[in-house]
Amino acid sequence: MTLVTDRHHLDASAFDRSPIPRPEYPRPDRDRSDRWLSLNGEWDFRSIDGDATIIVPFAWETEASGIARTWLERATYTRSLTVPEEWAGDRVVLSFGAVWHEAAVLIDGVLVGTHTGGYTSFEFDVTDHVAVGHSAELTVEVSAPADKREIVHGKQRSIPRDDYDGVSFTPSSGIWQSVWLEARGRTYASSVTLRGDSLTGIDVSVSVAGDRPDEATVSARILDDGAAGGDTVNVGRASDGSFSARLDLDEPRLWSPEDPHLYRVEITTEDGASTDAVVVTTGLRRIEVRGEQLFLNDERLYVRGVLDQGYWPTSGLTAPDDDALLRDLELARGFGFNLVRKHLKFEEPRWLHAADEMGMLVWAEPACPSRFTPAAARAFEEQIAPMVERDGNHPSIVIWGLYNEEWGLDWDIPGSPERAAAAVAAYDTLAAIDHTRPIVENSGWSHVKTDLVDWHYYEPDPATWAQSVADLATGVRHDFPVKLGPDFVVDKSLYGTRQNTPMGVPILNSEFGEGFTSLERAWHVRWQTQELRRHDRFAGYVYTELADVEHESAGLVDVDRRAKDAGGLDPADSNADTVLIVDLIPRCAGADMPVPTQPFELGIRLSHHGRQTITGRVHATWVEAGRSFASFMSGSPSVASTGSAGSGASASINVSSAVEGDAEASLFSSAPLSARPFEVSSPGTLTVRPPREAARLLVWFTDVDGTVRARTFIDAAEVEQPNRRGART
Repeated sequence: MTLVTDRHHLDASAFDRSPIPRPEYPRPDRDRSDRWLSLNGEWDFRSIDGDATIIVPFAWETEASGIARTWLERATYTRSLTVPEEWAGDRVVLSFGAVWHEAAVLIDGVLVGTHTGGYTSFEFDVTDHVAVGHSAELTVEVSAPADKREIVHGKQRSIPRDDYDGVSFTPSSGIWQSVWLEARGRTYASSVTLRGDSLTGIDVSVSVAGDRPDEATVSARILDDGAAGGDTVNVGRASDGSFSARLDLDEPRLWSPEDPHLYRVEITTEDGASTDAVVVTTGLRRIEVRGEQLFLNDERLYVRGVLDQGYWPTSGLTAPDDDALLRDLELARGFGFNLVRKHLKFEEPRWLHAADEMGMLVWAEPACPSRFTPAAARAFEEQIAPMVERDGNHPSIVIWGLYNEEWGLDWDIPGSPERAAAAVAAYDTLAAIDHTRPIVENSGWSHVKTDLVDWHYYEPDPATWAQSVADLATGVRHDFPVKLGPDFVVDKSLYGTRQNTPMGVPILNSEFGEGFTSLERAWHVRWQTQELRRHDRFAGYVYTELADVEHESAGLVDVDRRAKDAGGLDPADSNADTVLIVDLIPRCAGADMPVPTQPFELGIRLSHHGRQTITGRVHATWVEAGRSFASFMSGSPSVASTGSAGSGASASINVSSAVEGDAEASLFSSAPLSARPFEVSSPGTLTVRPPREAARLLVWFTDVDGTVRARTFIDAAEVEQPNRRGART
């Protein structure tokens, strides 16, 4: 392809906001930051368009790279590097976070190695190709095919277009994650696997490389102060270049979202006078499937997730800076989510390490091809081992995903034993390497071998949504309509074949959401999420999505992570441990119900995912249309707010005085209502007198201490309905 945009060859310096862009050490979870050198920054760049400069690590399609060139299929990166003199006697390793799609790496014109796969990290030991204190020329030749259909490419757009072009975005080609050098000992740990799912200690496996991998002495010790009783384990010569050990803990401290405690394990490799050390991070936690329920550290887990595509407007798949990368985790937590499904992308280790530190759960998954061939299926499977090797130590990752919606399987698992077998093969490959987390072989539908049955369902009509969700919960039906194209709707089943129906495992929705405007989307958040919470059988949900991406405006925030008009909704209220479920089928955004003219009874239930039974009362009051809870509560001198009830904080409120001074307001309260953990309560009833005009009914639940635990609202307004001819009435 030789198409040229009018934006290529932009001034790269305009996007180079620091001497070294993305200057942070890329692997805090596998720390060698005492001896490393970033190679990010300005590189020479040669393509069919001529010579230019490019800012690494930003894909050449992006503005941040200074190139902004789409459909460029080949390019060459060049820069000089000098190994610091203090690294004399060490081994030198050249590391790449990710390069899409094929990379050939040369030093002074000599081929060091090649790599295929645009999302997996790789490294080369270049000790024999560089001289300490002397400059060398580093070259990376990249091939990035425009036709991506049989190549792992996730949501990058392809030419010719693939089957899901309508939900694809600008490609991200070339070097799109950090490049750096590390100094290591003459013999060193090339990979380290830590697992803490025993909950009593850490199992350690080390692969050794370098001068004498079969003769080195390897030790593992826990650095944390709280590791009293932890052993330092030593091993002599390992005939196969590997080392394994068990680090038991007398007083183990588990990792959880409430207490995300991490252990740092130092792996030391000694080879005569040479010593290498790396500090690797993990946590003690166990995620289990027990029948149709999920358990984290022997306690029930309900997934309240959000889908995140990890995409930024000026820098594509690469975060423009570290703050932007990590801010998305804070956004997700602020909206009340406890899990992020990182969609069709291996996110940077810095992001995963931050998730570990803050206690955010992660659903991790690779990118897919879009057309099935045996070669495409093999290329997909080739990502699995590198995914686990790089990311498997992170306690935050509690679900491994594989294929998504039969992408790369031609939407035809039910009709093709060969394609069904490819999904099973991917599951088996991953399970053989790491089965310490549940595995989803094909997210969305058509499951053939899986630890979780998940489903993707988009439906704008609230009555249809509520009924379909109920039918899936009760097992009345196992299928649902999926719009695969503008005029192409098919019924997809939870199960791929009648012979392979993974029954008796957790069922959860992993994509949902509707609405064109931000107000409509917020309305669907409120009502669709409550219908998922109405049914105890489900193990959770994943809302689509956190942030807008290019033409896809489904985010809770826009592409620049700015807040949208949600009509007074705090999404955290819909994603809280405790939520209110209203027995009402709403009509439309802004008018959930007509303005009542007579008193009416409103059924209210509680969905509670705390650890103890909760008891209290439901209260409600009419306020002017569009008024938010924040405005209502801040306007009452009796309210002592400490944050959003939905985000896990609480607010104490004197419900009698909350409406004092408002002659229009009346307070309605229910009889006492109790909910046991992970069981939807029996219905409570509010008797509500009508307002005089269009208004909003604020509804909240307070426990026996008067603390607000759950909030929602109902809008009463008259709305014009279209007649059959499409005219307004």
